[in-house]
Amino acid sequence: MTKTLVLGGGGVAGIAWEAGIITGLRGAGLDLGEAELVIGTSAGSVVGTLVATGADLESSVATHADTETGKVPAIDMEPVMAAFGILYDPSLQPREARRRVGEMALAVRDNGSRIETIGDRLPVKEWPDRRLMITAVDAGTGEFVVWERDSGASLVSAVASSCAVPCVFPPVEINGRRYMDGGVRSVTNADLAAGSSTVVILEPMAHLAPRQHFEAEIARLGDAVVAHLAPDEASMAVFGTNLLDPGLWRPAFKAGLAQAPALAESVTRAWQV
Repeated sequence: MTKTLVLGGGGVAGIAWEAGIITGLRGAGLDLGEAELVIGTSAGSVVGTLVATGADLESSVATHADTETGKVPAIDMEPVMAAFGILYDPSLQPREARRRVGEMALAVRDNGSRIETIGDRLPVKEWPDRRLMITAVDAGTGEFVVWERDSGASLVSAVASSCAVPCVFPPVEINGRRYMDGGVRSVTNADLAAGSSTVVILEPMAHLAPRQHFEAEIARLGDAVVAHLAPDEASMAVFGTNLLDPGLWRPAFKAGLAQAPALAESVTRAWQV
């Protein structure tokens, strides 16, 4: 009987909101940190690592907020939107779509914004004993990769690769290959939780991502008890349109913290099955 916590992507807003939700649920008496398996994609790889290593979520968010003060990153949305268009093109096989996005990602020059720094700021930089799965995609082949303790990637590099948003950050090199955001395959990769008895999914981008793919992933979980947590209207209003805005660290954390009490009863019911 495995309890699994799935943490999806969503930029700065996603990291902070997920941390706020988990902290708020702990305050209500439910500790999702008890999960036997933690699965993290992109922003979720950061939060998943913090949870699996027992780090303090609120202080970690505060550290990011204090470190990343300054201007909002300039993002050219045209190639980003083109990449999403490729990923959701029904005429393409998923791996081929990912490979094409990988070509675009590999063409991005290093603009000085080292995505590796997000891993460098992790308070614990060694893989935990708890099972932790971090997702990424090989930018050269489109192959989906799941990093674990024995996969040959350092924890810092695994997290950085999972957060390497295509057309925003250059892919991260690990063992001679270059890897990009695990969200290129799925914003949650919730199907990796197949075989679990209980699955709690935090999805910061639920209001932005197509539902068909997510529903197919949930169907693969079989008889598992599933609780799906998505931003409420207040949280979405805080997120705005740029989920990578470093000004969102504290506001998005507070939004998750404020939303958590309304979720506590239903999530506790699922978690205690």
